[in-house]
Amino acid sequence: MSSSQQPAPAVKIWWSNATFFVFTHIAAVICVYLRPPTTVPLETLFMAFILWQLADFGITIGYHRLWSHRTFRANLYVRVILAALGSSAFQGSIKWWCLRHRLHHRFTDDPQHDPYSATRGLFYSHMGWIFFKPVYERVKLVDREDLDRDPVVRFQHKHYVSLAIFSGYIVPVALGYLWRDPVGAFIYSGLVTRLLVWHCTFLVNSLAHWDGLQPYSDEDTSRGNIVLAILTGGEGNHNFHAFPHDYRSGPSRLDWDPSKWIIAALHFLGLVKSVRRARPEDIHEARFYMHQKTRCGITDSDSHNKWSEVEWNCEQAKAYITGRPGTCLLVIDGFFVDVSNYLGEHPGGTKLFRDYSRISMDDNGKERWRDSSWAFGGGLNNHGRAAKRKMRELRVARISDDSVFCS
Repeated sequence: MSSSQQPAPAVKIWWSNATFFVFTHIAAVICVYLRPPTTVPLETLFMAFILWQLADFGITIGYHRLWSHRTFRANLYVRVILAALGSSAFQGSIKWWCLRHRLHHRFTDDPQHDPYSATRGLFYSHMGWIFFKPVYERVKLVDREDLDRDPVVRFQHKHYVSLAIFSGYIVPVALGYLWRDPVGAFIYSGLVTRLLVWHCTFLVNSLAHWDGLQPYSDEDTSRGNIVLAILTGGEGNHNFHAFPHDYRSGPSRLDWDPSKWIIAALHFLGLVKSVRRARPEDIHEARFYMHQKTRCGITDSDSHNKWSEVEWNCEQAKAYITGRPGTCLLVIDGFFVDVSNYLGEHPGGTKLFRDYSRISMDDNGKERWRDSSWAFGGGLNNHGRAAKRKMRELRVARISDDSVFCS
């Protein structure tokens, strides 16, 4: 039975999480009924809108594009601000959020290993998962070294609850005192804003996997939706996540993506660097393939195992890396793959590459390469066409002798 066919593991109700989530909804409804928007100052409503947008950007720019996918690098001040804004969204710490999201990308739509799999239903992917204690059997496989190294991530993770309450409730009430409406500020910038941030973000897990266009890939349920883009600060073109290392939610200037515009502005000001984009040829190839498949019924006919070039045995491969410090050579599907120049671009981090590039000794005392075909083929990640195409570009030789493998 494949992983996609395996039933979801039995889980327990997460009572503390469920209680807080439900209570916040009930409190917001009651408070808005007792004090409708027409009875509060415009300043209160304006602040609620601004804090909603700022918390959204804390998630989209910070949690998602910076920390989860490493699409750019930011200085300390920008990271502190994004961590504070993300805390106000009440969606968990950076570390907790990113590990779940990276797991989601590794096993998208897998009912067992995707934390909020769309294949388990619209309600579950939107918010049903919140009510159950998570059982993430493969989360240990997710790279976390970059998160553990970041002092901002470590501090926010340690003090998350205090930071969330302060930024999400105390700050709005304190600002409400400026125009003598702390109660209205608590209702609309505290309770109502939490609901807006929650459900707009959750739409990326549900609506973005249910309705919309698939111009880049149909290998999973991710789709593009303009309504979603407007509600989430630009995360609507979710199908563009076929290129998760791109800082944009879409390559077109016409794509509604305020998060992209803010990152570009910060880069112009020198506050962020190493802003990453998918290669134009990869984007074009993906769109062309989907066009051919959708309009013409043509599927991928790439005979990717055809190889008319060099073949190496173990000794030739070792000779290749000799004199090349830092060379990272993998064994994938019967080929030697040199990923040395791809280490910094790999969405899953560099640790996995380094782990699988090691030469080990077999039972007979012979040196052999560790075969990473299992990891690449779905054991550690469900790679899409773009990743497989990139892997084929990095091949340097076919393996001529199966004795180079080791499990």
